[in-house]
Amino acid sequence: MEIGKGKKVYFASDNHLGAPTPAASRPREKKFVAWLDSVKEDAAAIFLLGDLFDFWFEYKTVIPKGFTRTLGKLAEIADSGIPIFYFVGNHDLWMNGYFEEELGISVYHKPQEFTFEMVAERSRSTFFIGQGDGLGPGDKGYKRMKKVFISPLFKWIFKWGHPDIGMRIAQYFSVKNKLISGDDDATFLGEDNEWLAIYSKRKLQEKHRDYFVFGHRHLPLEIELNQSSKYINLGDWIQYYTYGVFDGNTFELKKY
Repeated sequence: MEIGKGKKVYFASDNHLGAPTPAASRPREKKFVAWLDSVKEDAAAIFLLGDLFDFWFEYKTVIPKGFTRTLGKLAEIADSGIPIFYFVGNHDLWMNGYFEEELGISVYHKPQEFTFEMVAERSRSTFFIGQGDGLGPGDKGYKRMKKVFISPLFKWIFKWGHPDIGMRIAQYFSVKNKLISGDDDATFLGEDNEWLAIYSKRKLQEKHRDYFVFGHRHLPLEIELNQSSKYINLGDWIQYYTYGVFDGNTFELKKY
């Protein structure tokens, strides 16, 4: 992907809109929309690394009620020609075409590699980007449960229930049950124990990347993997309101 002069690439994750209630999350949503408005002025691309919503499920003809401000702003930005890339998280595993078809947003269910090229300076940087859920060592119980959630049988069973009942049940467990959410406590574990940093180091053995960027941990983190590679976690829009910005040469975590 080429980055024109004066343009930047932006990254954000883990808004969990709708939690703990739609009304309580409304101020956070308005703040996020204001951020989107501010970055669209010089954005070459925007990456959203999952859990934008605290729960999201697409029935055949029904999508969750609410989030009009966010969805409208994303559609406006995408329509303006700025590409938006979305990586599904553990709270929005069940995306199934709405973002692509209605909003024009590319959706990924697995980490992807991107190369950003600063044309004016002839510099290139490689990024390995993902949401982070289920990657790295440990948490085997949740990983087994996740396989059930993403199975076609589970989705078929859930889809055939009434949307009002299904959404109510899912939102309750999304907020109340950490086993289902898969979120660890947002506490720094130390560089040698951060499982996404461990995962990034393993991927480095396969191929060099300059940056590994993830969400999911709800902690803004920057960890040097070696002299030329860095692991970055974006934090969240619940407590930290942090985001990443890459100007073609350097990556920074900033607070909005």
